[in-house]
Amino acid sequence: MAISADNPGWLVGHAPLEPVTDAEPIGDFDTGYRPRPRRTLPVSGGWFEGDDPGERLFADVGPLELELGGRLPNVRIAYETWGTLAPDRSNAILLCHALTGDSHATNVDGSDGWWHDIVGPGKAIDTNRYYVVCPNVLGGCQGTTGPASIAPDGRPWGPRFPEITMRDMVAAEAKLADRLGVSRWALIAGASFGGDLVMEWAATCPARTGAIAVLVSGPASTAEQIAYAHFQKQAIMMDPNWRGGNYYDAPPGQGPTRGLGLAREIAHLTYRCAPELATRFDRTPQAGEDPLHGGRYAVQSYFDYHAYKLVNRFDANSYLTITQAFITHDVGRGRGGTEAVLSRLTMPALVVEVDSDRLFYPADMRKLAAALPGADGVVTVHSRHGHDGFLIENDQVTTILRTFLARISTHRP
Repeated sequence: MAISADNPGWLVGHAPLEPVTDAEPIGDFDTGYRPRPRRTLPVSGGWFEGDDPGERLFADVGPLELELGGRLPNVRIAYETWGTLAPDRSNAILLCHALTGDSHATNVDGSDGWWHDIVGPGKAIDTNRYYVVCPNVLGGCQGTTGPASIAPDGRPWGPRFPEITMRDMVAAEAKLADRLGVSRWALIAGASFGGDLVMEWAATCPARTGAIAVLVSGPASTAEQIAYAHFQKQAIMMDPNWRGGNYYDAPPGQGPTRGLGLAREIAHLTYRCAPELATRFDRTPQAGEDPLHGGRYAVQSYFDYHAYKLVNRFDANSYLTITQAFITHDVGRGRGGTEAVLSRLTMPALVVEVDSDRLFYPADMRKLAAALPGADGVVTVHSRHGHDGFLIENDQVTTILRTFLARISTHRP
């Protein structure tokens, strides 16, 4: 079959191509909303006005002055809620999604979403008891204001979108909390990039943060994490179809898909671990392909599949914007240093490590738990799947969160 714009042989998952050869298929929960099937790769896989909103709600929270200068004249936040806010407004939980996640932690019937095994009636985060809110982050591309959004001049922001930090993301979400009538979250929980945002919430708004659950995350990005993020940004910006960020008016199939896809492949390697890849793929050729004659091994096909999925649901400029916020993440910046800030975060804290994680190493998670006065040590998720264990080992995560919520329910002011 000839490779063309409609048959991108470098990507697997496209309808005419064979599925990934996988000895141990594992469900993917890296996002809530699934990309719709397309014959041609979109210039941007973000959500746009006129698209199906799904279960999203939208709030215009007004202008936002940014930490590094500049101003967004109006910020719209896409978010979803489950459960009912109590009359005394004491039962609100904020969920922070991962780097390329969205607001869809679960759906109405609890059958889908990036944490649908964790959030819902009778589940670990019980929506019969708690009012749960999950917003798409500032700079995102799934309904919240970001580079793909329309600027005041009627054109997409594109590369004109100002650089933002995690503190700006918190400031925007604090405005949303005000709109929802939540002055203090009973719990703020998140994993990976989302857990980094949890840390920033606690440092920026300690009086509004009742407790925190930080899963495989940290108070500041490490040198290795910054390096991985740098590679991902370079992959996008070196794609000729990125066009300096001005690609929104390009025809379908002519967007920065190769760069964005490669960025995802680099990232996904950090999300999994070598033993899992060896077990699932080893040196097995992809079905119907011969690596000695231009074909791929199954593991190559697997990473191409994840590239294809992301290209269909994400925006390249948004990826750059959020990744840069991850690079500059440090709760101690301008506040006397990271250790000093952590020593002041006295709210109850849950710190969770995944024992096979090679992005947020267990040793670093233990240091974080030791530095937080409100943490009772670190809790371990045992997984063969690396960093993404927080999305896969839901039985363990359920037990961990139930135990922590029972603990903090007896310590509410």
